[in-house]
Order: sequence, then C-alpha cells, then structure tokens
Amino acid sequence: METVFSLILMVTAITLIAVLLLQARGSGSSLFGEASSTFRSRRGVEQLLFRLTIVLAFVFVGVAIANVRFS
Repeated sequence: METVFSLILMVTAITLIAVLLLQARGSGSSLFGEASSTFRSRRGVEQLLFRLTIVLAFVFVGVAIANVRFS
C-alpha cells in the first residue's frame, strides 16, 4: 500500500511541476518587476491550467496525508 501512495505522489508531483511550468511560460516577461496595470481574466487553456493546478495541489496534499496516515 505504501508503494502505491508513493507512486501516486511522484506522478502527481511531476504533473504539478509540468503544469506550473506551462503557466509560467505563458505569463510573458516583465523586466525589472514592472506591474501590469490592466486587468484581464483567464480564458481557455490558461483557465484550464489554473484550475488543474488547484486540483493537483489538493490531490497531492491528500495523498501525502493518506501516505503518512496508512504507513
């Protein structure tokens, strides 16, 4: 059972890292900490990646707690 949780944790962590890197790549580059003064909402793939990040974070924390609890 412990190996199953460890495998799920690794897969979730790798997927979470990939989704976070995809989000950072699409954010553009602002030099010297320039802030954007315009408001824009997330749409399409950007919104999907944002929601997927939240879901994966909850899954990761849940599996980590279950791993500690059942091992």
